Amino acid sequence: MARSIPSAPRFFYGWSIVAIAFVTMGVGVNARTAFSLFFPPILDEFGWPRGLTAGAFSFGFLVSAILGPILGRMMDRRGPRAVMLLGVALAGAGLGLAPLVTAPWHLYLTLGVLVGGGTVCLGYTGHALFLPNWFVRRRGLAIGVAFSGAGVGAVILLPWLQRLIAGAGWRAACLAMAGLVVVTLAPLNLLARRRPEDMGLLPDGDPAPAATIRAGAHAANVVDHAWASTDWTLALAMRTARFWWVAVGFAGGLFAWYAVQVHQTKYLMEIGFAPAVAAGALGLVGFTGIAGQIGLGHLSDRIGREWVWTLSCVGFALSYLLLLAMRQHPTPLLLYSMVFAQGVLGYGLASVFGAIPAELFQGKHYGTIFGTLSLASIVGGAIGPWVAGALHDRTGSYVLAFWLAVGACVVSAGAMWLAAPRKVRAVAGRVPRRSQGPPAGAGAI
Repeated sequence: MARSIPSAPRFFYGWSIVAIAFVTMGVGVNARTAFSLFFPPILDEFGWPRGLTAGAFSFGFLVSAILGPILGRMMDRRGPRAVMLLGVALAGAGLGLAPLVTAPWHLYLTLGVLVGGGTVCLGYTGHALFLPNWFVRRRGLAIGVAFSGAGVGAVILLPWLQRLIAGAGWRAACLAMAGLVVVTLAPLNLLARRRPEDMGLLPDGDPAPAATIRAGAHAANVVDHAWASTDWTLALAMRTARFWWVAVGFAGGLFAWYAVQVHQTKYLMEIGFAPAVAAGALGLVGFTGIAGQIGLGHLSDRIGREWVWTLSCVGFALSYLLLLAMRQHPTPLLLYSMVFAQGVLGYGLASVFGAIPAELFQGKHYGTIFGTLSLASIVGGAIGPWVAGALHDRTGSYVLAFWLAVGACVVSAGAMWLAAPRKVRAVAGRVPRRSQGPPAGAGAI
């Protein structure tokens, strides 16, 4: 006998989840992004090799990679509040202890391991463990809106931190950021919930027609019924080629993303841009990323996740090519073209980062599966800045590192087409209209 499901609420709590994630991303992700602002004054103060110093960011990413599977299991068993509060504790401790740094290993422990581990919980990985549960038809849009908080945070927080660094030093900026993380994010994330069913709701805030309640029924967007019927566990997922293609796509995409994020400010200063302009460019990338993540997230609901992942990889590749061109022609036109390519296109990766594995391996063990897949993204994000710094130390320039990142973009885009989430579940724009559920505005806001 079918279980009775309440009609759609006037306000869907999923949008509250999006709002909480928006603020958390704005503060949490930029706690890690701020490393690129701390990087120049730390180099100037201590005189350590560039590769060694940038390696703190990479080392923190690599060590925090072990958190991925642990966070996935924690999410499946205890929900997002436990994951987010762990992130607050780690990031707050790392930023709070960073002013005591006097040796490279101190930097690796604080801004590396602790902040890196904390922001894995508070950033894209932590939210991708549960946010896709709340939406199906508007999954790309909802994730794009939530993740665009990182861009809004960059616009607000990075200039503020740059002013603090210029006026009071990088240590004072670390302490200020630590306070912001703890005071803002700890109470806010007590309101987070893992999935709508825990509150008697359904994804997108939709009412449940009888056809979707019957045992064995499939959603209208399912393309491969046998695949969608599988009760995916981590062991089963790892036996599929799709799992590994997603891993390759994640690693390549995050290699390109974080290599440019960490080294961009210093590179722009070295080719002749003022420090304020270079720091402003990083903030402007975050600002344009707001439109990129929301717009491309919505577009992915219409045309498919693979297309948007490819557009984003093209954006990062273009940003590297434009950075290379600026070696000879450091003009505002090339600078702002690079900002546009990186923010509006490149940052669109975030909007489908959680959607792709959710559409392949949806189920009660999704958190564990995604947490393990996130190892690849974290490894890619860790290796990118370290490789770029090490190649600069060896060759005296970023040319080889930037071309390597362009190659990573190509590999990443190809891997997602081979993973082919479109062949398992179609996005709303690819489902015949007569087969879709309620209109986008029905029953919830």
